[in-house]
Parts: sequence; structure tokens; C-alpha cells
Amino acid sequence: MHRPALLLLAAAFCAPSFAAEVQVAVASNFTAPMKVLAARFEKDTGHKVLASYGATGKFYAQIQNGAPFDILLAADDDTPAKLDQENATVPRSRFTYAIGKLVLWSAREGVVDAKGEVLKAGTFDHIAIANSKLAPYGLAAQETLQKLNLLAALQPKFVTGDNIGQAYQFVASAAAPLGFVAMSQVYEDNKLKSGSSWVVPSTMYSPIRQDAVVLAKGASKPAVTAFIGFLKSDQAKAVIRSYGYDL
Repeated sequence: MHRPALLLLAAAFCAPSFAAEVQVAVASNFTAPMKVLAARFEKDTGHKVLASYGATGKFYAQIQNGAPFDILLAADDDTPAKLDQENATVPRSRFTYAIGKLVLWSAREGVVDAKGEVLKAGTFDHIAIANSKLAPYGLAAQETLQKLNLLAALQPKFVTGDNIGQAYQFVASAAAPLGFVAMSQVYEDNKLKSGSSWVVPSTMYSPIRQDAVVLAKGASKPAVTAFIGFLKSDQAKAVIRSYGYDL
């Protein structure tokens, strides 16, 4: 066999032959850290991460209808548990990868005070919130307003997004002067990126435990196993913490 042919044959059996794709359904609030994690995982392993971002409730419906996801990174723990009960997952693969925090945020400085008193003042036309039936952060926002006895008064001012990503966009684009978002969307290295905010005390809403689970379609795939191992690593945990999540 000629030398060029030997080189081509050798190349075919080198690193790329073991690279594979991992399809991950990712809750909107985890978009920023996921992009960092995916890049590092791809660099370290050669595998490709195909991430889709959206509302956990919509992902649940898509998975029921046969969507080709290998892994779900949910915004809650109820949805992965439900999928477990429906035998749609790899048994005993579920674990909590992050605990989310809720923030009242404005893209402009001086709008949101450090104690959230702006909510009681009500001097705004609109407030962005995620759909409480689809997005756990929307439910947490609703619980917060109930604790403050402000839900009925502020509900007519709601600008509702299907997921926390849309709620964030409403505020970022000035469609709403303020809104409830995930801390990970507006904080990095535990510092506010821009605007003004109130980090809602965790005692005001149910814990936002975000669970990951390997779906049935991801069973026995080495690249899926590798990504789950990476997500549990100290390197990944450091990234997750840097966006304001608890572990």
C-alpha cells in the first residue's frame, strides 16, 4: 500500500473516530453557564454538544412526543422525577446539578432598590415574569409576590414569557422596566453585570432544585456518560457557582 493511503487509513482511526454528539435539552436559566461548560467539554473530549434552550414544561411535552434528546437539564426537580416514573429515563441517573436563585432586575441603574421596595411602590407600567405553569422561576416569582401580598395588585401589569429567557428579554429590551429573572442571567462571578437588582431571599419561594437526568435515548452512549461525569466534576461545579447558583 502506498504511503499516502497508509496515512489516510491511520487518520481515519485517530481521535475523531471516537467523537460523538450529545443532544441536551437545557432550561433557559442555565444558558450562559451551559455555553461555557459545552465549550470546555468539547475541547477536553472532542465530543460535540448540541444544546437546545427553552422552558422545562415544553421540553417535557417534546420528550413525550419522541424528541431526540439524550439529557435533560431541567429548571426543576419535578419534571425529571415525572419522567423517571414514566420509564423515559435511565434508572438512577437523576441528580441535582444546581439550585437556582431568583432576582428582581432592571436593565437600568437606580430602578430596583436593594430591598425590592419598588414592588410596593408600584410606580411602573409593566413587570416581566415567566409563565408559572411552564417555568419554575415564574412560579417562584409568583410565590414571592404572594408572600408580599402584592400578587393581585401587580398581576394586571404582568408581561409573561413562556420561559425565563423570554422574561429576561422583555427587561433587557425595555419592553418592561423590571422583571423577575434567574440570577445566572444577570450575575457573573457573583457580580451584577449591569442595571440594578434585588436578590430575592430564598425564604420567599420554594427551593429551585434543578435536576439533570439521562433520557432513554441517551442510554449506553459513551459521550453521554462522559458529559454527565464532566457535569459532576469540580471544574464544572466552579463554573456553575460563578453564575450565582448554589450546589
